[in-house]
Amino acid sequence: MKAYSLFLLSLFFAAPGVAQTYDEWIDSSFVAIENGKLADSESAIFSALRLEPANQRNVFLWSNLGTIQRQMGKHDEAIESYTIALAQNPKSTTLLRNRAALFGEVGKPNDALTDYTAALLLEPDNEDALYYRGLLYLHLVAYDLAEADFKRLMELNDESYRGRKGYASLEKFRGNYTEAEKIYNFLINKLPNERELYIARAELYMLTNRNARAMGDINKVISGLEPDPYCYYLRARVKLALYERKSAAQDLIIAKEGGYPIGDLQEVIDSEKAR
Repeated sequence: MKAYSLFLLSLFFAAPGVAQTYDEWIDSSFVAIENGKLADSESAIFSALRLEPANQRNVFLWSNLGTIQRQMGKHDEAIESYTIALAQNPKSTTLLRNRAALFGEVGKPNDALTDYTAALLLEPDNEDALYYRGLLYLHLVAYDLAEADFKRLMELNDESYRGRKGYASLEKFRGNYTEAEKIYNFLINKLPNERELYIARAELYMLTNRNARAMGDINKVISGLEPDPYCYYLRARVKLALYERKSAAQDLIIAKEGGYPIGDLQEVIDSEKAR
């Protein structure tokens, strides 16, 4: 963070590059995004900020910069950019939720909780903040607080998809597997193309030692387009439970190459390579 702050300071004393106006640099950043060149977009935004550091529109540039850096995997820099934007617009629930989501991604649940709570103080019925704060409470084993957020979601909309999914997660965390399965089955019947529901139900099947059913749900997701690397990690765990070690190692390699941390299961890959 400190190094990034010094880098930001240096931007405003750096020699200018190609002569462009503030708006032209902004246009260049959007063109770069459309062409998939995130680094070029980041550079263009920095150039606009350097050109007019006091422009009132810079809050939007810092926000966009944070999102671009988040997509680039530059998490510390993204948090700093969101923080600068929030200093200029502290009542932006969008900025608070974006930074909260990023805090969650980098393993800082308490910071994420603080941001979601701040967003809800500004917008008490913000469904996005209620849902994700509820999930954070689950992982922090604050089940009553999680239930309060999911209950509020259902009060706002008695057919809320997130509210029902939140309750399914709550019941799963509490060990009420039968109730959780009923909710997942209900949601899958209504939304058969929602891949995340199959993953959630597969996790439930694993917890109840129904590995064949778990495999069925995971395979439905993996047969689709661009499944998350976590799907391969989860399928590897099911295969290990079914004593399919060689095939599990292949899935773990895919998960790892996709960026999912496989932890102690690296041993499975290593042992299979040694054979």
